[in-house]
Amino acid sequence: MSAVQLHVGDDGILVATMDLPGRPMNVVGDELMLGIARAVERLADPAVKGLVLTSAKADFCAGGDIDRMSKWTRPEQPFEAGNAMKAVLRQMEGQGKPVVAAINGHALGGGLEIALACHARLALDDARLKLGQPEVKLGLLPGGGGTVRLPRLVGIQAALQIMGEGADMSPQQALGLGLLAGLARDRDDLMAQAKAWIAANPKAKQPWDQPKFRFPGGDSRSPAVAQLFSVAPSVASARSWGNYPALQHIMSSVFEGGLLDFDAASQVESRYFAACAMSQQSRNLIGTLWYQLNAIKKGASRPAGLPATKVNKLGILGAGMMGAGIAYVAAKAGIEVVLLDTTQEAAERGKAYSRGLLDKAVKKGRSTVDKRDALLARITPTTDYAALQGCDLVVEAVFEDREVKAGVTRRAEAALGEGAVFASNTSTLPITGLAQASRRPNNFIGLHFFSPVDKMPLVEIIVGKATSDETLARGFDFVLQIGKTPIVVNDSRGFYTSRVFGTYVMEGIAMLAEGVHPRSIEVAALQAGMPMPPLALQDEVSLSLGLHVADQTKKDLAAEGKAYVEHPGMAVVRQLCALGRIGKKSGQGFYDYAEGDKSLWPGLTRLYPTAAQQPPQRELIARLMFAQANEAARCFQEGVLRSVADANVGSIFGWGFAPFHGGALQFIDALGASAFVARSRELAAKYGPRFEPAQVVVEQALRGGHFSDAAAKAGT
Repeated sequence: MSAVQLHVGDDGILVATMDLPGRPMNVVGDELMLGIARAVERLADPAVKGLVLTSAKADFCAGGDIDRMSKWTRPEQPFEAGNAMKAVLRQMEGQGKPVVAAINGHALGGGLEIALACHARLALDDARLKLGQPEVKLGLLPGGGGTVRLPRLVGIQAALQIMGEGADMSPQQALGLGLLAGLARDRDDLMAQAKAWIAANPKAKQPWDQPKFRFPGGDSRSPAVAQLFSVAPSVASARSWGNYPALQHIMSSVFEGGLLDFDAASQVESRYFAACAMSQQSRNLIGTLWYQLNAIKKGASRPAGLPATKVNKLGILGAGMMGAGIAYVAAKAGIEVVLLDTTQEAAERGKAYSRGLLDKAVKKGRSTVDKRDALLARITPTTDYAALQGCDLVVEAVFEDREVKAGVTRRAEAALGEGAVFASNTSTLPITGLAQASRRPNNFIGLHFFSPVDKMPLVEIIVGKATSDETLARGFDFVLQIGKTPIVVNDSRGFYTSRVFGTYVMEGIAMLAEGVHPRSIEVAALQAGMPMPPLALQDEVSLSLGLHVADQTKKDLAAEGKAYVEHPGMAVVRQLCALGRIGKKSGQGFYDYAEGDKSLWPGLTRLYPTAAQQPPQRELIARLMFAQANEAARCFQEGVLRSVADANVGSIFGWGFAPFHGGALQFIDALGASAFVARSRELAAKYGPRFEPAQVVVEQALRGGHFSDAAAKAGT
């Protein structure tokens, strides 16, 4: 069966329908491009008046074939692949007959590049339909003519924004930019409009093939665009700290292409595409944010053989920031929510959080009043535990205190049916211990959300010793139901994300005590690729909470007869808390906060005088990154982590581990176990045993293994 079905109607218009066999979506590869090439050949028939390119699948085309890309080992391969695709598309747009893309679903990456090579593009008027060039998110650039055609259609500035951010566009946005010629009500209307356009434009030519073509807004020589390129590289570098070469390559390809004719610009693009495809950053991003992330979403961490479930009614205990956020995302997913707190005022305030988010969405045109009201109607604020009757799942989101959590657990379970699942949103307290307050510990699980819940994509699912597979499966299904990404970890103190996150902020704080200038610490973290530096981040989560968790841990370990080894950074936290500087919520921590602005507290350098000899930035970066990666490896070694995918995806989505590294364990794999062990031991000699490499990495160094090995299993 051909990847593209061809049919010529009585009107003389050739309809080419993409339908790649054996794939849920059309992806750009040899098979699809061969089918399009055959359609182009049919255009030479004098009886054929034009071509409509559409899809039999739900989406138009999802982009490039990542499986093929992952096998490239030489730069010639991506270079030749890009040129082969562009040759077909160039022939299609240069046949002298009109070609229209009838976009019935998502057109992303290479899929949009195919559409850009058509003389006109029409799409369904569906807000869920996405168009865009997201290649930069995988460390790539559009290699099928995107950096050449897009600037010639919408202007250089708009094209750089689309490709540099990798954000999706709605059909309405694309229409406003001039990417689309019109919108259609349904598929029938879409095809009718496409054929009508062909009839009205029998001798269509691309703008860039017109004798007097000019770039919208000017080419790279024009003063306005030249000014843009005088600042854009520095802005991009400031945003990415040079960690994402694809961003620089996009700008270079567009700039150079704006000085050349179309075909020469296409060759420039192919060279930059090859450079991106061969980069370690792209390999890291594809490995984690494509293969591993998709494996997780397909249920790799879910117990097999159990039926899929849905939550119809959700109970939430605690209407604070976390509980309110969970209520919003659940109601948005169509779930009935009972939001319970100690007072009706507090419960109503929790519901008001959703109203605030929805009012903003309505104001910006992203929602309607009717949709807002329907969502709010699904949230019932209350103080009555009896309202929890009929809940399939209850999420406890109260203060991080074992006794408080135990109390609400008992009261909630008294109102729940036997089959209901009870989940704690704790970020540090072991689930097995919390489950002791439950009458049904097999139905007890951890669901660790991240703040703000409406924006953070991850939920860490924690399996206690008594948690059943059925409970895990139901928790996993719920996380997917509300549009979040689940990772599954075994029970331990701090689990995975909080435990490793703590090493990052504590290492930064320890540097301060050593006399490293606070600004150098913060900049080093940003240079490393972290989204927020450690001192600022500790302010966000609050120093008082960090101190509470440390004291609770010390107490718990003492009860177990275990020694507590305090991180050197904790002494700083204790001192600032003693001064009342407990973080952003109090207006003062490592930073001063006033009228929406923040600045490093000048008193830091008085408390911790800056050393005369400052370490190089690369040393600070190494400490911050190795602390995280090493602790992640220990979690893997101890069996806290169940898979490499959970480790890598969880580190990026959970606390923002520099994405271009591909995750905490991929950081080790990319560097190589031997190099990681050697550098860890250097750091341990200087800064203490916390940097001693995890035994699992030492063993990998001896045998030449990697975490990415198929045979690698957590806890072995």
